[in-house]
Amino acid sequence: MELSDLYSQKILDLAGNASQPGRLADADASARKVSRVCGSVIEVDVVVRDGVITGYGHEISACALGQTSAAVVAREIVGTPVGEFREIRRQMHGMLKENGKPPTGKWEDLRYLEPVRDYRARHMSTLLVFDAVAEAIEKAESIESVAATG
Repeated sequence: MELSDLYSQKILDLAGNASQPGRLADADASARKVSRVCGSVIEVDVVVRDGVITGYGHEISACALGQTSAAVVAREIVGTPVGEFREIRRQMHGMLKENGKPPTGKWEDLRYLEPVRDYRARHMSTLLVFDAVAEAIEKAESIESVAATG
């Protein structure tokens, strides 16, 4: 497969037609991730209530692969239990790094990123949103834990 083949029409459609949620003013926590390989950057904001992601925002500057991942996350994340999101992140890392199966259900559009596994240099930009959201969730849970023990 050539690098140009990686950018399928579906990848280009998902990236090109993605809504840009913007940042959240009232986020519980935020995280910023940068790919040292390609310079892609994402900043995410989350609101977590009772173990469920109830608010999400992001600002991204990334290649089509990073934009595609972020587009699917932005479309599907609100209403997702934290544990489910962590499992999707684990599946994405497994899909790219261990020849695992792509996520299914409402996350099934992530399967279009499966060919990225053959391009290690593209893994980080594809996974950036998942790692940023996981970090923001951890921060939100830490803040909530401190507030509860107050």
